[in-house]
Amino acid sequence: MECAPVKILMATSEAVPFSKTGGLADVCGTLPAEMERLGHDMTLILPAYRQSRTAAAPAESTGIHFDIPIGSKIVSGSFSKSHLPGSSVPVYLVEQEQYFNRAGLYQEDGKDYKDNCERFVFFCRAVLEAIRLLELEVDVLHANDWQTGLIPAYLKIEHRGVPGYEQIGTLFTIHNMAYQGLFWHWDMLLTGLDWKYFNWHQMEFFGNLNLLKTGLVFADRLNTVSPRYAEEIQTAPLGCGLEGVLQSRRDVLSGIVNGVDYREWDPATDPHLPADYGPETVDTGKPICKAALQADLGLPVAPQVPLIAFIGRLVDQKGVDLLAAVMREWVQSHEAQWVILGTGEPNYQDQFMLLADRFPRKVCTRLEFSNRMAHRIEGGADVLLMPSQYEPCGLNQLYSMKYGTVPVVRATGGLVDTITDLNADTRGAGTANGFSFREYSALAMAETLQRACNTYSQPEVWKRLIQTGMRQDWSWANSARGYVDLYRATVNQVRRGLVAGGA
Repeated sequence: MECAPVKILMATSEAVPFSKTGGLADVCGTLPAEMERLGHDMTLILPAYRQSRTAAAPAESTGIHFDIPIGSKIVSGSFSKSHLPGSSVPVYLVEQEQYFNRAGLYQEDGKDYKDNCERFVFFCRAVLEAIRLLELEVDVLHANDWQTGLIPAYLKIEHRGVPGYEQIGTLFTIHNMAYQGLFWHWDMLLTGLDWKYFNWHQMEFFGNLNLLKTGLVFADRLNTVSPRYAEEIQTAPLGCGLEGVLQSRRDVLSGIVNGVDYREWDPATDPHLPADYGPETVDTGKPICKAALQADLGLPVAPQVPLIAFIGRLVDQKGVDLLAAVMREWVQSHEAQWVILGTGEPNYQDQFMLLADRFPRKVCTRLEFSNRMAHRIEGGADVLLMPSQYEPCGLNQLYSMKYGTVPVVRATGGLVDTITDLNADTRGAGTANGFSFREYSALAMAETLQRACNTYSQPEVWKRLIQTGMRQDWSWANSARGYVDLYRATVNQVRRGLVAGGA
């Protein structure tokens, strides 16, 4: 029985190529295909947003309709079906025009939709309906983030003992503890669940309804996107007020580092780069990419000057305050070039644009997200900065290693699990793949960046550092094997009758 394929239904609020706002979509759009390659049965279900209609894999109606109680009303919906490109993984889309045919997934013009609780109550109930109406065989229902937090609760409370649902286990993955799905207490009525569950042990959080907490309490097993982050969220401040819940469930909490899709992120095959290269040819191919990038950015084509990059949201979480502070000093005192790619808080956008205006030969700021430019920066930059306050997993450091762009990171979350700092010991052992610092301060970041630049001036040491990172395998194939073990553990736990939630 241990070797039998596991049947998984993954429920998510987004997945590439159907919809995306962040890394959640990358995980849920890639992991299912890897699971299929390992011989397991994976099905994906998500809302049918307006964005989904332009996906590369068009959806067709199943002809199956359903009605769902939302508070005191009944809301109708239907299922359409597609597949995950490059695989035969079936994808079901939950159709409901009023809830999901909108300009954004969760917000518009920077403001959350006021009915987000209602929208995802509907989605969670639709997922449970899909199992019955689509006649899905499910061993594990894999829910992701607050938008699916009610699914484990509905399964435990309303579907306990219902034929077809008795042996379904639930895995709940936390992609970022900071986003919790907090709503006022009267939204409890929308869930249709008894008020007795609105208590501090289960669904209530300082007088509000907390859908992330609901998932944490009722799911059979929990995981997050790196082992270190799984530890960090059990204490303040990274537990974001739920550290006590996580401590109480530490025996079923684990972490698996997200993977990289090397079909998209590989300098040997990247169509965005002017030259292809790999670990053995990095010293010939990467200089071509660097020169082309410098020219694209309007910076002097200077091979010996380190080109330092930041790609990401310009927000506090990403350590952008440290980045701005160090840049203000370095543009006047160091021979280095900088490229910033991203959008975010207006005050940070203004600071980086001002630096680019004042120092056009040293700084280029692009206030946008461009996939093409992200690839070209990874191919042409020498250093990638990730000075994050916290980072559940992080992907840019993994892309950078593959591209021979050395990560300089703050030692937190998944950055700890993936980046080995260059020091006397790791240099001798040949295990270093970047630089890291622990203290969240501009001084600590500047000192570490200076170490990186000093090493850059030692070509042989730098090349060994680059090649170590380029040869490491952070593919989804490795991460998927970790999920197989987690799915099996969930199945075994349910069959032994060790369920969660106290429903």
